Amino acid sequence: MRAVIQRIDTSRVVVDGREISKTGKGLLVLLGVEKGDGKKEADSLLDKMIHLRIFEDEHGKMNQSLLDIGGELQIVSQFTLFADCRKGRRPSFTAAAEPAEARHLYDYFVNQASEKISKVGQGEFQAMMKVELVNDGPVTIFLESRKER
Repeated sequence: MRAVIQRIDTSRVVVDGREISKTGKGLLVLLGVEKGDGKKEADSLLDKMIHLRIFEDEHGKMNQSLLDIGGELQIVSQFTLFADCRKGRRPSFTAAAEPAEARHLYDYFVNQASEKISKVGQGEFQAMMKVELVNDGPVTIFLESRKER
């Protein structure tokens, strides 16, 4: 699994002109699922993400986690995180999980996050979404769960 996480003040997801999700201070997560990913990778990535110390403490140091600040989480599926652009000009997405497999693991990830974080928003799987955010910092970090190969 791959995730691009952004520290945010607010975020919102719009589909077909209607707002489907809105969150406050916390993280926006763009989440991609790779073929062969499973619950182990999802659990590991979520644990890393919510404990990552990227929020400022009272001294202005990045020393607090999402859990420490009681932050919110917006999770948006994004298969394009597995784009392979090494050949030609059209990205290949062969490493991305098939939609049914990806949806299952995305839903699992959102459910697990909801057990740990008080407010979790989400995008609409396979929909054309407009994702708005107010980036805080900006702080943007790439995370990847590594599988044994």
